[in-house]
Parts: sequence; structure tokens; C-alpha cells
Amino acid sequence: MADTDEFLRISNLHAWYGESHILHGVDLTVHKGEVVTLLGRNGAGRSTTVKSILGLVGKRTGSISINGQESIAMPTHQIAKLGLGYCPEERGIFASLTCEENLLLPPVIAGGGMPLDEIYEMFPNLLERKNSPGTRLSGGEQQMLAVGRILRTGAKLLLLDEISEGLAPVIVQALARMILSLKAKGFTIIMVEQNFRFAAPLADRFYVMEHGRIIEGFAASELKAKMPMLHEYLGV
Repeated sequence: MADTDEFLRISNLHAWYGESHILHGVDLTVHKGEVVTLLGRNGAGRSTTVKSILGLVGKRTGSISINGQESIAMPTHQIAKLGLGYCPEERGIFASLTCEENLLLPPVIAGGGMPLDEIYEMFPNLLERKNSPGTRLSGGEQQMLAVGRILRTGAKLLLLDEISEGLAPVIVQALARMILSLKAKGFTIIMVEQNFRFAAPLADRFYVMEHGRIIEGFAASELKAKMPMLHEYLGV
């Protein structure tokens, strides 16, 4: 019988881009309301794991159960309707649209999406820049916009790929507060994150990836004991 507390269960996931076999039997579980971080060096398979959840790879085999529903054979638009929101590393801001038009663009996939005023309350910068074109926003503002956009859709599982990358420390701190706020509101979050100092205080659990496999999974309470292993694999 399925665990009703599980939002996501991945079993024996393999994924390919063309002929390149990237994931080699990934197994992981994410419970409702958790923040889970995928750690690993560049090329370890972390972003491919997130893209595979949404079917954004050439081919995938294995099992991906979302809220108890098998999704491995579903197209991406149907998977999204199971309550998933994706914030890609490249952010995907529409340059010709204003900040607010970008926020209003995505379709609502489920009830309970965050209203605009609540998004603006979480990201005051976006309220100030709501009439600015996407290209005029700073990198930090674009990242806030990319996250805010998926909050409107009603998604409850957020897939965040390298959201702190290349941003000033003050913006990274604002994103950390945002993660904690979203967790308090009951969102489930998977983060792909290179910035260990950013991820460490936020996550409930960690998975370490190397060569397309998960080599270790552990809870935040075990973090101190796992630091020698993390230093070896990640250089942190």
C-alpha cells in the first residue's frame, strides 16, 4: 500500500539524451512538506533527475510515482497537472513581457495557487518592477520572478534548479527566507544546488549523486557526521 505521506517516489530511473545514458537506476523518495536537496558535482545527474521527473529528457525508464500516480508514460503537460512546478536553471523569463505579464502567463494547473498580492508580499522587488520588461530585471529579480511564476499555478511540488547560482549574497539570503516561508506554507521542494552553504540550513534531507547514481541519502540531523564524505565528493 502506498505511503500517503509520499509526494514522490522514484524507483530504478534510467534516462537518456539521445544515445547518452545519463541516469543509471536512481531511487529516491520525497515526503509532503519536505525540502530535499540533490548534491553533486557538475555532470553528476542532478538536473537530469529533475528534468526526468517532468519527462523533459529523450527517454526514461523505471517508475516515477507522484502522489501515488505512476507518471513514467505521461507527457510533460499531464505530469505538471499532478501538481509540479519547475524553475529551470536558465529561468526562462519572457524578455518582451513585463514582470507582471510573466507572472500571469502560466496556466493554473490546480486550485490553491498563490494570488498575485501574496507573491508581491513575498517578493517586494517584483511589485516595484511589475511594469518593467523582463530584460530590465536584475539576475536576482529574474530568479524571484521565475519562482513566483510557478507559485501562481497551484503547484505543490516545486523543482528548483540552481536558484542561487551567480547571485549576490543579499539575494541568496532573500531566497533562503523564501524557501523557509514556502515550507511553512506546506510546499514540497526539491532543490538542485551547487551552493552547499545555501542549501545546508534549508534541507530536511540530502541525496548525493555521482555518475548518474545516488550514492548516499541522509537526514539533516546526520549532516555533521557526513561532512567528511561530502568533502570527499563535493570538495565542500
